[in-house]
Amino acid sequence: MGIIKVSDELHQEIRKASAVMARSINAQAEFWAKMGMLAELNPHLTYSELIKQELAKADLHPLVRSEERHE
Repeated sequence: MGIIKVSDELHQEIRKASAVMARSINAQAEFWAKMGMLAELNPHLTYSELIKQELAKADLHPLVRSEERHE
């Protein structure tokens, strides 16, 4: 585990987002870093597709909306 420095402004945004998302400040920063890395490595995927991919890796399969089942 390491320590990274971020601007005060970014830290405030992380703090606000962590409260909304029910994550610790560190977990929110880690989530954003991971999603940013995944987005850079997979520029052809949307945020939703990245989330679905990560859920599938964890063997978690969310319920699919009825209109998506017919595709």
